Amino acid sequence: MTKKISEAQLLQLGDVVARHLGLHFPKERWLDLQRGVCGAAQECGCQHDLERYVQGLLSPDLTQRQLEVLASRLTVGETYFFREKRSLEILERDIVPELIRARAGAGKAIRIWSAGCATGEEPYSVAIVLSKLMGLKKWNVEILATDLNSKSLLKASQGIYGEWSFRGIPPGVRSEYFETVEEGRWAITPPIKKMVSFAQLNLMDDAYPPISSCLDGLDVIFCRNVLMYLTPAGMRKVVRQLHRSLATDGWLIVSPTETSQELFSEFASVSFSDATLYRKSSKRIPTAVALHVYAEGRSGIHLPEGIVGAPEPTRISSWQTTRKDSHSEARSKNSTAPAVSYEQALELYEQGCYEEMERVISALLSDGGDHASATLLLARARANQGKLAAALVLCDQAIAADKMAARAHYLRGTILQEQGCLPEALLAFKQTVYAEPEFMLGHFALGSLALKQRRLKQSEKHFANVRLLLARYQPEDIVPESEGLSAGRLREMIVLSASQGVAATETGQARIRVLQQVRNLERSRR
Repeated sequence: MTKKISEAQLLQLGDVVARHLGLHFPKERWLDLQRGVCGAAQECGCQHDLERYVQGLLSPDLTQRQLEVLASRLTVGETYFFREKRSLEILERDIVPELIRARAGAGKAIRIWSAGCATGEEPYSVAIVLSKLMGLKKWNVEILATDLNSKSLLKASQGIYGEWSFRGIPPGVRSEYFETVEEGRWAITPPIKKMVSFAQLNLMDDAYPPISSCLDGLDVIFCRNVLMYLTPAGMRKVVRQLHRSLATDGWLIVSPTETSQELFSEFASVSFSDATLYRKSSKRIPTAVALHVYAEGRSGIHLPEGIVGAPEPTRISSWQTTRKDSHSEARSKNSTAPAVSYEQALELYEQGCYEEMERVISALLSDGGDHASATLLLARARANQGKLAAALVLCDQAIAADKMAARAHYLRGTILQEQGCLPEALLAFKQTVYAEPEFMLGHFALGSLALKQRRLKQSEKHFANVRLLLARYQPEDIVPESEGLSAGRLREMIVLSASQGVAATETGQARIRVLQQVRNLERSRR
């Protein structure tokens, strides 16, 4: 199919998709929109009359079937088992034990919803986690999984997966909870499979599906890596409906890149040191609360009696921004302290004076203002010092403040790549170029990862984007955000990588390797 869809029609199609599906396709993503529409036309047998098919999508008589086919082409269910393990750990060690304690002697039911379940790896992971908890043996556990994409749901209901879905799973999970059906294919065991029920659902619909014993609302909703693809209006609508669907004190779990104090203002945010979850509070206080870290001893997991109304100062990690009112008294006592600025912090960072820089940034953050750039700079410094976990938390904070912060996504991807978390790094780099399509090193990182995985066509696509962007630079020009890499050197690396057909060692030097920065600064001072 070679015929192109006009820009005027793509603009209209974007409006249709946003209105009916809530999906966001700005001009920067029109190529993806066209690709999806063309694929849907082919599936419907209209590949030879694309114009007629497009007119049908734009007509007032758009059918539910047309929407379903289009949705299956515009949504990508890329996931795997035990993705974002931290949320599952919190579910297992904090949330469910608290529910068991609170409902002792009452109706023993737990209701969980995986909204946007894709091909089913997430709800099955939840089922595996819950199956290990001895306290739930006599409980009625219901896990509902929904998605917009009917093809993904079909695969989820079959429960058969290939090797790619098991990347990064805990040892022994596949042998214990899956059965081999053929070479390279495994099926979820019947006891786990029957814990999950699947249904098709458009989150933009007004009526969300009930669970049989759900008169008082759901206990936990997983809605991870879904909101980021919606329009701003679609996000707000879905979050309101998720809040309405939860029981009082129920939990909403989203991706770290989707956390937002503004978007989830109806919820109480709960900090688990390195992760933030949201809870439906009967008091509806949109302020941060802290849940004590669980302690696991010989007698099992011990949880606190309740949630504290506000975090204690001693419980706040050194890299976390505290609430504005907690510093009002300190500011009044230090009103004569010298003024600090982001420019001071940046100069100290460039000199490698990280301790002094952190003191300046701490003073900046203490005034309660919105200092996303300072938070990100602190993340870079922590990463350069090898404190990758702390740097990752700061990246998440910067992204929570601005979901389209391309540099925060890029640094996050670089750190994850350093830690060997390649699937998560890949997603972060994709979010980088989505937020800023001309972010050159984001495309280079994607090309390098694709090359490592022998996905040569995808690699060449990303490297072509880099070459196109490099055309604006002279060979001696420094590539933005590269810490000194010249445009000419980056061109050489792309040629070298492409000629070898593998991820050469030298291609890794084009990324911002967070630890290398310290060594470079030390050499420059000698």
